[in-house]
Order: sequence, then structure tokens, then C-alpha cells
Amino acid sequence: MSKIIPILLIFVLCSCTTEQIKTSDISDTTTARYHSILHMSAPDTQDTADQQEDFLPRITRYLKQGIASWYGPKFHGKKTASGEIYDMYAMTAAHKTLPLSSYARVTNLENQRSVIVRINDRGPFHGNRVMDLSYAAAKKLNIQQAGSGKVEIKAIAPEQALAHLQKVAQKQEKSVYLQVGTFGKKKKALKLQNKIAAHHLPQPKIMPSTHKGSTLYRVQMGPIKSPASARKLNAQLAKLGITATQFVTESKQKQIAMLQ
Repeated sequence: MSKIIPILLIFVLCSCTTEQIKTSDISDTTTARYHSILHMSAPDTQDTADQQEDFLPRITRYLKQGIASWYGPKFHGKKTASGEIYDMYAMTAAHKTLPLSSYARVTNLENQRSVIVRINDRGPFHGNRVMDLSYAAAKKLNIQQAGSGKVEIKAIAPEQALAHLQKVAQKQEKSVYLQVGTFGKKKKALKLQNKIAAHHLPQPKIMPSTHKGSTLYRVQMGPIKSPASARKLNAQLAKLGITATQFVTESKQKQIAMLQ
């Protein structure tokens, strides 16, 4: 699954568990695909910015119900359709048509639990399912044991997603950070860290996390104090060609300590 799409505001909510994991049945697809593009900012032309303002309201009219499943260990650490590394503990999802790096509120119609996910992959490719959730998202909706469940999917604007994350972080007395990359090799994480620092921006931190012997290296900046500071930082990073950024709460290591 390949190809990467620019985006200004992207977030991920990480979680972890010590429960036994049961993965749902999903076909492994690694071929490249064409997909919709969602740009949140265009500093070069006013015409493009106007087109984006028109595009976002149309996205947020998307509302659909259907069966959602989830995918986990088999794909953890592999590339998604957006080009980033799949993290089963991040709040993400695969969808067939919603633009990559857009956001959706997913509600379990059986218990009314809701989560906000970022679309970073294409799928599902099994039966009549409408979405494949990450393990973390499925667990919060309480469908991880059954493997699937009936949900409602509502596309939302990035500003709504960020506002939700800020509220969650505030209630849990956490901070929000901008994650600028996730890598399977530390060498690549160090290269990105040095590239950003060389352009007189705040030096990112590298946060490793390990699952079943596989380590992911997350490059994070922050904490982020306001939407305005996030927009400014994203604009600076975009000039360096770094556009696949995500918002996260604290680090996964701290979350593990809190949850145990």
C-alpha cells in the first residue's frame, strides 16, 4: 500500500493492551492505488485555497452505516496507502473512498460508543464491510473480540478532530505533540530529526516503541499549545517537504505506564 498525500492537521490517539489479540480476516494487498487528495493549506495560490474551502464542506456531508472490521498484527509495521507505517495502536482506519488523511467519527450502533479516526489506508477488501479499523479504534468501540460490528461513519473537518483531541488531552492532563514521521529503522528517524534541526526549527524527539520484537521510531515535536502554533509549524515543515504530520497525546511509552 503506497503513495503519500499532503495534509495540515492529522492526529493519532495511541493506546495499548495486554489482552490476547484476535485479528479479523482481511486480504493482504500491497499494490499501488489511486486515491482522493485532501489539502488543508496551499500557501502558493489563492485559487487552490478557495477550492479547498469548497471541498471540505462536501467531504463532511458523508454519512454511512455498515459493518466495520479491524486489522492488526499481520499489518503492524507495514506501509499503508498513505505511505506511512501502520500502527495498530493508533486511531486510524482504512476506507475505500474517503480521502487519505481525512477524518471520520465512527459510532458503534450497538453501544453508541464513538471514536475519531484518521483515514490513512485503503480497504476493506473483504465482503461488504465499509471500514477497517485499527486495533486501538476497534477496542474503544468494543468490537475487537467479535471482529466486526455495525457502525455509522460520519466524515468531519480536521478542525473538529483537533478540537476533540485537545479536549481528551486536557481531561487526561496530557499534552499534544506533532508527530512528523514513523519509521521501522532508527537511522531514518535520525535523518529526519537532523533535517528539521538543520533548518533552525525545534529539534524533534525520537520515541521508540516495541511490539512483539518489532520497534517503531516516532519522531515528535512539541508540545503544541494552540491551533495557530500548529498551523505555523506545519507550514514550516511543508517547506521542507514534510507533510504527513499527525497529532498525538504524549508518547506511547507514557501511556503504557499509565495503563498498566
